[in-house]
Amino acid sequence: MIGQRITGWIILFALAITAISVNNEAGEAQNITKRVPAEWESQEAIWMQWPGYWEKDSEMAFAKIADIVSRYEKLHILSHSDQVYADARKAMSDIGADPQHKNIKWHSIPYDNSWMRDNGPVYVLNGDELRVQNWEFDAWGGAFGSDIPFNLDNKVPIKVGKILNMPVDHIDIVHERGNLEFNGSDTVLLNWSTIGDSNRNLDYSKKQAEEDLKEHFGVTKVIFIEGIPAGDLTAGHIDGIARFIGPRTVVVVRCTSRSLCRPDGEDAEIYDKAAKQLKEAGLNVLREPIDGFIKYKERMFDTNYMNWLVGNGFVIAPGFGNPKTDIPAKSRIENYFPNRDVYVIEMLNSWAAGGGVHCHTNDQPAFPISRKLP
Repeated sequence: MIGQRITGWIILFALAITAISVNNEAGEAQNITKRVPAEWESQEAIWMQWPGYWEKDSEMAFAKIADIVSRYEKLHILSHSDQVYADARKAMSDIGADPQHKNIKWHSIPYDNSWMRDNGPVYVLNGDELRVQNWEFDAWGGAFGSDIPFNLDNKVPIKVGKILNMPVDHIDIVHERGNLEFNGSDTVLLNWSTIGDSNRNLDYSKKQAEEDLKEHFGVTKVIFIEGIPAGDLTAGHIDGIARFIGPRTVVVVRCTSRSLCRPDGEDAEIYDKAAKQLKEAGLNVLREPIDGFIKYKERMFDTNYMNWLVGNGFVIAPGFGNPKTDIPAKSRIENYFPNRDVYVIEMLNSWAAGGGVHCHTNDQPAFPISRKLP
């Protein structure tokens, strides 16, 4: 109990330091002509691609996400067939949610999968306009072969840009938004093991990647961590390892004696090295413990809650159906985001397929931009 109190005070102290610096950094950001707004800034909407037949076991989690998001902001849901549209409405009705809520807009658009974080748009503020970037998507380096098609997914940002009447910039580099963490001003954090994967970008150097990222995002600092945690189907997306919660504060996952990943194991080495690197880069670093593991569909999974989504007044984190870890995780996330309502929803089917709520959603910044505290 004493240790928990000390940890809580450490978190609150770090967040207080971050809050003090926000005003100065917000002023700095206003002078930047090109930048990617941070996830905690004001949003216009959240977008989702509703799961099809082979991802149908994630449908209830999608319904819960849609219900929560629509209470706080606009929600755009894509459906690629009349059957998917009907199934989606039924799933929402089954949990008592209104599929025709005033904040929900449905779009009939072809796509391949339900992981819109990765194939969906990256929004970039460029001067006096918000633009859509369409990076190449090849279903995580083609890791699943013909089992997971991606040609339709690759065209989704173009469709979204057309719906929003936004200009679309095509980036001839394979990458996923789930491997991009922005602080809203000068820094992007990502895993080199993903963007540098030769199955994604052959003969792509770190030097060239840094130049490209600075050009396309307007950042002055590119921080690459490295390493692929065991069982990570994305080759190490950053949104399962390290997340910005403020302009100068980042949370990094940590193995414990209660997790499958051991404190002296290979995954811990990846996480600890990332934390050390981020501290050396001048950032405030908090550690998010993995406090347990679960067995699901004959497989074992660590209870990693990092794949949260931040929205207008809320945070949704993936849950594991175990109150012993879900409840403390909710409390920790409430400390990270004290001005938001926090929800933890069970989504084991998605986790077994390789991701959580952040992976399934794609946030669209509000324009004009209105910055707010984390």
